[in-house]
Amino acid sequence: MVTGCPAWVQESDAALLADFGGPATLAVHRRVMALYHSLAHARIAGVKNLHPAYCTLLVVFDPLRWAPQDLIAKLQAAAGSAAAATLPPRQIDVPICCEAEFAPDLAPLAASAGMTIQTTVERLAAATYHVAFLGFAPGFPYLLGLPPELAAPRLPRPRVRVPAGSLGIAGAQAGIYPAETPGGWRLVGRTPLRLFEPSREPMSLLLPGDEVRFTIIEHRRFEELARA
Repeated sequence: MVTGCPAWVQESDAALLADFGGPATLAVHRRVMALYHSLAHARIAGVKNLHPAYCTLLVVFDPLRWAPQDLIAKLQAAAGSAAAATLPPRQIDVPICCEAEFAPDLAPLAASAGMTIQTTVERLAAATYHVAFLGFAPGFPYLLGLPPELAAPRLPRPRVRVPAGSLGIAGAQAGIYPAETPGGWRLVGRTPLRLFEPSREPMSLLLPGDEVRFTIIEHRRFEELARA
């Protein structure tokens, strides 16, 4: 059962947004995920997709079946009565290599935080991260849980190419690039794991609600895992 009622906003003729307000904290996101699981469990006819984010849940529906206000009433009733699954979150270990060639922004980030590179890497690895949602590119996980002392602004000029698997920091959030794309996040490591694979089920290695820990690996181990 979901505690704390969101504000419902009509985003279009086929989408409603449940807004829990801010800031983007783990406590707020857990309310988002509780609503997500309750509505997924309810299987309301005409609801096509549910898209969680940090503080919101987008509900995409069939406008030929539902008037927005009628659907809001149905969603609120489902959120208050549906028994959401109480399974614990999946715990995923992600190997990360933080050597210089994979982490071009690690040294300046450590210097700006007044820490050594070793201490910065240890702080990265000591935290537990929570996958809030996927966005930007298929399989790109937005992660809550970055230690506050490691928060850093985006680069003033984005890179044209960020290698697949790069671990980046932007503000108070972390994320991993699943494919080579442009990007302005500060790169502090890289994983050899494939985060998105269309032939895999599910296609994304990380899913909303997962808990993630980073294991620091050396370059040799990175190459071994990349070839596996």
